[in-house]
Amino acid sequence: MLETAAVALAMFSAIPVKQPVWNEKNMRYALCAFPLVGLVCAALWWAWLAVCRLLGLPELLRAGGLCLLPVLVTGGIHLDGYADTCDALASCAEPSKKRQILDDPHCGAFAVIRLCTYFVAYFALCAALPADRKTLACMGIGFVLERALSGFGVAAFPLAKDTGLAHTFASAADRRRVKNILAGLALLLSALLLWRGGWTGAAVLLAQMLALWRYYRVAMHQFGGISGDLAGWFLQKAELWALAALVLGRTMEGFL
Repeated sequence: MLETAAVALAMFSAIPVKQPVWNEKNMRYALCAFPLVGLVCAALWWAWLAVCRLLGLPELLRAGGLCLLPVLVTGGIHLDGYADTCDALASCAEPSKKRQILDDPHCGAFAVIRLCTYFVAYFALCAALPADRKTLACMGIGFVLERALSGFGVAAFPLAKDTGLAHTFASAADRRRVKNILAGLALLLSALLLWRGGWTGAAVLLAQMLALWRYYRVAMHQFGGISGDLAGWFLQKAELWALAALVLGRTMEGFL
């Protein structure tokens, strides 16, 4: 179990853990440990908000920390996939050409543009968030849920190619059991989100479910299946959409 967790943390985060030698045993359920990275993001959000309250830091500085922490935890691995996918989608090319663009190590103009707009939106939404327990609970659960959904997608959805990171984890996994475990975890987290967040939690859940639906549609129709880059694209969109839903929900609470 510790090796399985180490594989997931070493692959999907920048957390300094000892990298075990990958084998059939510790790779089988590595996708099930992926949500642990979300727990780390949630804990660091809580810690940063506590520091901001203690020191009386300005709201913009608070928002900057909230914006940067998920990137520092993951090392930007999912943002890389987000950027590559944005380039591929902007090409309006055939699925085979889009898959080639995903494999291109160069960063195109559309990737840069989308990353800039992504961070402006993320920063603005963080600045608009009330720093209270309900916000932390909803976004913290969201960090974990989006990773459970991402792992579920890798185990359940057809792959676009027989190479790459998604194929490596999918082929090494016990796909049926991993899919069932992550689906169960996602249901549990969804119930927790609804219980803790009420209508705001429902908005966050709906945002992530819509992101998962769009992920599947785009992957199947425009790429012929999922890949590691598309999984990163989904995770970043699910996080941003959840954050927007959280801000909208908390704002509406103020009017009711």
